[in-house]
Amino acid sequence: MGVAGFGGEARAEPPIRSAQDAACRNEARARVFATPDPGGLGPHAIGRQIYYACMKRAAARPSRKARRVRRR
Repeated sequence: MGVAGFGGEARAEPPIRSAQDAACRNEARARVFATPDPGGLGPHAIGRQIYYACMKRAAARPSRKARRVRRR
């Protein structure tokens, strides 16, 4: 006997690997239903497109590492 609604349709997300990964997941969740879908792809495909576009933008940006101040 199981709980109704919690069958095989439930999917777990892979673990978050970085702060940028978490930020891109949040961006995709926030924008998925506001983004037009003229091709009828569905929310999962649209969310995946938003996520990968965000990750590509993040990879193109140079990393911001803290600079050490040299004292003389």
